[in-house]
Amino acid sequence: MVSSCPVHARARATPGAPALTAGGRQLCFADLDAEVAAWGGRLHRLGVSSGDRVALLSWNRTAAVALLFAVRRLGAALAPLNARLTRSELVPLVDRLAPRVVLVEEALGDRLPGARVLEAVEREAAGPRGETGPLDATRDWVVLFTSGTSGPPKAARLPVRGLLASAAASRGNLGASEADRWLCTLPLFHVGGLAMAVRCAVDGSALVLHPRFDAAAAARELSEGGITHTSLVPRTLAQTLEAGVRPSTLRAVLIGGGPLPGELARRARQARIPVLHTYGLTEACSQVATERPAEADGTTAGPPLPSLEVRIVAGEIQVRGPTLMAGYLGDPAASEAALAGGWLHTGDAGRLDGRGRLHVLARRSDLIVSGGENVYPAEVETVLASHPAVAEAAVVGRADPAWGEVPVAAVVLRPGATAEGLLGWVRERLAGFKVPAELVLVQALPRTALDKVDRAAVKRTLASGRHGWTGHGVAKGVL
Repeated sequence: MVSSCPVHARARATPGAPALTAGGRQLCFADLDAEVAAWGGRLHRLGVSSGDRVALLSWNRTAAVALLFAVRRLGAALAPLNARLTRSELVPLVDRLAPRVVLVEEALGDRLPGARVLEAVEREAAGPRGETGPLDATRDWVVLFTSGTSGPPKAARLPVRGLLASAAASRGNLGASEADRWLCTLPLFHVGGLAMAVRCAVDGSALVLHPRFDAAAAARELSEGGITHTSLVPRTLAQTLEAGVRPSTLRAVLIGGGPLPGELARRARQARIPVLHTYGLTEACSQVATERPAEADGTTAGPPLPSLEVRIVAGEIQVRGPTLMAGYLGDPAASEAALAGGWLHTGDAGRLDGRGRLHVLARRSDLIVSGGENVYPAEVETVLASHPAVAEAAVVGRADPAWGEVPVAAVVLRPGATAEGLLGWVRERLAGFKVPAELVLVQALPRTALDKVDRAAVKRTLASGRHGWTGHGVAKGVL
């Protein structure tokens, strides 16, 4: 199986079409093709060749997009690293990657001593152009570390065919046009951001890249920039709404990273933001299931995308299709377990309804087993978030000598609200074993680089009894 570089193909077909807006620059596909070729030359001069890996520590910028396609032309793989990690977290990840070259944004240089500074390399002469002909589509294109919610992060090997199939699957649900403009505030070290960059190149759409998420900037772009599509998580959607967004050209906003509270979905639709709930994961090159635009109601993650299959086995969501990873780098046992029988065993809990739509009940290690009963955090969080006093909530399990585990909740209240009657509200709507044994009132929840709630941090802190969030207060069954 072979494929050519999608940027180069677009530069030949529609050279003057808008390709990328980033850092105050607007590039057409001919411009972007030249940037990619220049980076291919630089990497080649640094010794990068087929089968090598290039590690990158950077926030969103033009060079990161160019590098994504430059490694592809050389038959190498890009390994984007989370720019929020500390030096002690990053060094062992780089050691596991054994990259040919490590590039780091100058402002992050202290995190990876000895790495080549991205801006300095960019100032060097480009050298010979990188390859642009057809290359083996089964090769790794990206190596991306998973979130590591249970055990150390694993490095998922995402092949060319997987990322291209993901773009095609998304197009099968949303359609595609060269006039589309995708706003990317997701980091390019996250599979959602990478998939968006690939999708735009394949479809000939324009990628509007922001360095990091900023609510005011996102609201302004969505209101004035002619944006047709974007992807957010519930937290960033809420912040964008609070910033006063008034979209006029927006056709779809993909929502991932956790359940979408009904009240937030209602506010979004009132603001003319067409939200589509999704379910995806790194090991499947981003989206697996997404609501269909004509049928979206926010109650499910939608049906599987075209070319993908989803089944439920013993409560676990399993996925099959052309977007699956090739395996985990350097971990054959974990790879075999994850891809047993040709299905991706996600570890996530869910069910399919009569219309084939996926209901996600818990992600990987989030499931709580209390006294032999399964408690799905998303279900409890949805009930908590439906209370008018609650801005957001995170529910995790805590060890308990009598029940094995019990659910506990960290809750952020709306300004001026109190928690009076909150537990009673939950008891009226859920079985007793699902009601949190403790509520911890906090000003904010810890978050990951994608602005998802960092459940591992919530769980560690609540288990320790040292509630480390500013302004915390503890309230138990009297609420």
